[in-house]
Amino acid sequence: MTVHALEAARRLAPRLAARAAEHDRDGSFPVDDFADLRAAGLFGLMVPPELGGTGASFAEYAAVATELARGNGATALVFNMHASVTGALGAVTEELAEALGVPAEALAARDRLLRAAADGAWYAVAMSERGAGARLSQLSTVYEPVEGGWHIKGSKTFCSGAGHPDGYLVAARSAADQSVVSQFLVPAGDGITVEPTWDSLGMRATSSHDVHLDVTVPADRLLGGVEGLALVVAQLMPHWLVASYAAVYVGVARAAIDAAAEHLNARNLAGLPAVRARLGRADAATAAAELVVAEAARRVDEAPGDAETNRWVWRAKLLAGTTAAEVAASMLEAAGTSATRRGHPLERLYRDARCGSLHPATSDVCADWLGIAALGGDPDRDSALPRW
Repeated sequence: MTVHALEAARRLAPRLAARAAEHDRDGSFPVDDFADLRAAGLFGLMVPPELGGTGASFAEYAAVATELARGNGATALVFNMHASVTGALGAVTEELAEALGVPAEALAARDRLLRAAADGAWYAVAMSERGAGARLSQLSTVYEPVEGGWHIKGSKTFCSGAGHPDGYLVAARSAADQSVVSQFLVPAGDGITVEPTWDSLGMRATSSHDVHLDVTVPADRLLGGVEGLALVVAQLMPHWLVASYAAVYVGVARAAIDAAAEHLNARNLAGLPAVRARLGRADAATAAAELVVAEAARRVDEAPGDAETNRWVWRAKLLAGTTAAEVAASMLEAAGTSATRRGHPLERLYRDARCGSLHPATSDVCADWLGIAALGGDPDRDSALPRW
């Protein structure tokens, strides 16, 4: 079944690529791409088989995301958000649920959300805020209990896919105790307002607009059924907050090499040694990043949350982001001025690739985390600011 998912991603990639330029130019959301993902059953990629999904491992997710990104990095990036929600929900084993104190009714609610994803629903992530970024402990969005559920009020930014998903994973702090951070799966609809703010350098087709919430949700929309789990989950599953982006940007780097090769062959420039050398270095650098992402994913599947696993997770994010930017810049230089024109695939890929280092955790934050670990410190605690 996971082989089928990878084949589906490879089959869809040319379709995504054919639409990419238009959506990038207009800053419009690739609705047809997501219809294709739904039809291929990819929204259920991380859903356990007993709930109707594919039951993919993290490594298998990474392979699918890389192939989708070779078609359109923006589509793959939004898909990554959905996969991170379903992947984190599906990874809560009975043992982990017991350790976290997750009640049976919360597990039943989780299963309903996962079954819906297997049936074609998809979820966005509404975590980041202006002034706080993705640091969960600094959020200003708050929630409080009301009769029959929870009231959530606040504003989010960089919400990829805003206005299009069936639900939003919303992180918020308790109005009663600001140290308590929880997550909710908020259905799309009344109480959610999308403010069109996304007009960016790269990844222009993600529709990562601001989202304003003033909404009441049923009690079972508190993920885990226990308040205060958001920071715990961030530490237990950093791969969904950090390394899942890495697979996308490896795909963007590979797409830049593909586009450069096509451009150079079409213009009979492939005979230039300097051009060949640029492609050779780009290929080697991208392959190295791919191997690091694959090793991180393998370790996530075998020993999630382990200290050495987490080091590979942060390495993967750092290397994928920096490699994508460097490779795309080199491929643009190899292709020449004609490839900088608006509408040329390399011009778009250059801008998309530049975003890889900026997603949380940024490359500087990743490097700092790894540096503290190399010095023998605790990178999750020994920092001037809280990681999350």
